[in-house]
Amino acid sequence: MESKKMQVAALRNGTVIDHIPSDKLFQVFNILDLGNCTNMITVGNNLNSDKIVKKGIIKISDRFLEDNEASKIALIAPNAKVNIIREFEVVEKRPLRLPEEVRDIVQCQNPACITNHQPVHTWFHVMTEENYTRLRCHYCEREVKLEDVRIR
Repeated sequence: MESKKMQVAALRNGTVIDHIPSDKLFQVFNILDLGNCTNMITVGNNLNSDKIVKKGIIKISDRFLEDNEASKIALIAPNAKVNIIREFEVVEKRPLRLPEEVRDIVQCQNPACITNHQPVHTWFHVMTEENYTRLRCHYCEREVKLEDVRIR
């Protein structure tokens, strides 16, 4: 009988973001500005996963994500799981939902867009139809598929 071992230590209180595709882990890290976070952070990458072969995980001690932060993660890793931990127990499983608008995260792929030449914040509208999601730039109206989004 094979016993299962935890690959990353347990968290007393905070947030666990699990099932992040390995190639998206550091984008999620940057979106949450964890490089400037003073809380204890555990990052694991290329961990074995039954669902996605290799995954990343981020555990943030004593920090609980805001809804807008979870929405930002949904842009990069829509199938990631966000769990809120209190006293070593999962007390909430927060679903990831795409926001209606995205500001200052995504770079417009149109080289002629004003956001690529002037100090203008990027602004995209999220458009979802059946199983197809795309972002449309508010300024130049260029559309990009969610999977092709470039993070600033």
